[in-house]
Amino acid sequence: MEPLKHECGIAMIRLLKPLKYYRKKYGTPSYALDKLYLMMEKQHNRGQEGAGMACVNMQAEPGHEYMFRERAEGKDAISTIFDNAYRDQTESEEELWSNIPFMGELYMGHLRYSTTGKRGLKYVHPFLRRNNWRAKNLCICGNFNMTNIDEVFEMLTTYGQSPRMLSDTYLMLDWLGHRLDREAERNFADAQAKGLTGTDITKYIDAHMDMGRVLQSAMPVFDGGYAICGVTGSGEFFCMRDPWGIRPAFYHADDEIVAVASERPVLQTTFDLNYEDIKEIRPGQALIVNSRGEFHLQQILPPQKQASCSFERIYFSRGNDQDIHHERKQLGRLLRDRILHAIDNDVEHTVFSYIPNTAEVAYYGMIEGIREIFPIIRTEKVISKDIKLRTFITEGKTRNDLAAHVYDITYGSLKPYEDNLVVIDDSIVRGTTLKESILRILSRLHPKKIVMVSSGPQVRYPDYYGIDMANLSEFIAFRAAISLLIKKNKTDIIDHVYQQCKQQEKRADKEWCNYVKEIYDAVDYDELCTQMAEMMRPEGVDVPIELIFQSIGGLHQACPNHTGDWYFSGDYPTLGGMKLVNKTFINYYEKEYNVPF
Repeated sequence: MEPLKHECGIAMIRLLKPLKYYRKKYGTPSYALDKLYLMMEKQHNRGQEGAGMACVNMQAEPGHEYMFRERAEGKDAISTIFDNAYRDQTESEEELWSNIPFMGELYMGHLRYSTTGKRGLKYVHPFLRRNNWRAKNLCICGNFNMTNIDEVFEMLTTYGQSPRMLSDTYLMLDWLGHRLDREAERNFADAQAKGLTGTDITKYIDAHMDMGRVLQSAMPVFDGGYAICGVTGSGEFFCMRDPWGIRPAFYHADDEIVAVASERPVLQTTFDLNYEDIKEIRPGQALIVNSRGEFHLQQILPPQKQASCSFERIYFSRGNDQDIHHERKQLGRLLRDRILHAIDNDVEHTVFSYIPNTAEVAYYGMIEGIREIFPIIRTEKVISKDIKLRTFITEGKTRNDLAAHVYDITYGSLKPYEDNLVVIDDSIVRGTTLKESILRILSRLHPKKIVMVSSGPQVRYPDYYGIDMANLSEFIAFRAAISLLIKKNKTDIIDHVYQQCKQQEKRADKEWCNYVKEIYDAVDYDELCTQMAEMMRPEGVDVPIELIFQSIGGLHQACPNHTGDWYFSGDYPTLGGMKLVNKTFINYYEKEYNVPF
């Protein structure tokens, strides 16, 4: 209901046979480009602000381009970049293929959602590093946010580098490029020691680049969640996942291709594969394909306690993954007893519904659970998204009035003043859409009571690993907790948390912890839900409103393999996350605490 800009999408393809093989079997030498397009369209949900793609042609002769890149911004970015790429694709003879742009053996695609507020084509992946030595050319893209870019920036300057901007992607490109240079220079020395000269040295370097060695020397400096992908001019191909498994990455490999995507069904649909044909890259592991097309998995960093993002399962990934479908149904089913308690088991006078479409599967699970006790219940599509109105009117009140009409209701779907209305959502984060639109619209039906249900727990803390949730004051749960402490004259707790956060800035990183937890520990859970409901109540709406949230225990029961829950629990998997949450509270206390909500 409140769209979160979140984890980007990645897509990669490495052809393992000559282009003429695909021309003969599939009727086109552009087989990989066609498949990349499908993979990116199937992940359009993961990024609608920009898209980019890159290609490496390993057969190109000196004097001809061998690394190609296209990037574009906007919701039509995928169409734009592929229109440009296909423009030069022709049914030419085989001997000309090596000179056609975007015809090659290595492909990389990326879909971008900004989680930092940075805009512009220069921030759209892939990022490209040029060099006259093929092996030193590097193109990267990824689904990541790093929590220690200040420290990495300082480290790079000590090596004599001068990064052009303070961006985690640029810094990663610079650092990986630095380590790639060292690997190329190591091979150069080895080639000379073997008595090689001229272009034989170049061929030796290209054939002996060890991307595993590059990653092992480069990646330990980064703290964050990531699935980082890269290709080099000499034909190296890799995708690496962070040691906690925060960001997702799946792959398929056979005798024709190696392909990587952010979501399993993307590979299943694009290549007509079974569930069992898709594997997951493990935490800290890299999938590497060398210039000869030989691929292997290599453990780059020791795996840590797994903290795979649970928001992937609740909301971000498309629900056509068979595991995610089952998990979302279970999330809805586990809420059954609390929902029945909220309506006093009066299913005869209750209508059940959902909003938005991403909550539909959890809704089915909720309905199935309730029908186990009450076989006959009333279900309706009470609310739906009508039309996205243009926001060219900038005055606040008029703009809010327009936003309130994005959703519409089904009139007559319940008996006014007699029926309860239960509506399940996948998550309640900021509460703004509920306050400015949804609850006011639902109140037009005059229900006896509105029960808003979240299939996810209360979102209490910022995310620093890939979702656009960076400020504490964005969260309705945090604002409600602060409001309760003020109301109960417990502002000394707020002051104490601030002092502890300030003191932590001077401590060694091993001593860091999340002090913001004490804000929530000081308030009663049920009181917090009630306060959130009242803060989201639209002016003039007097119908009783109750909020029900999934428990963290229920989340782990439904999604046992995705235990990353820091935005709910405050248990950040990395030191960088704990450092940043306390820093965020300091910023809130110093700049917003005394400003009325």
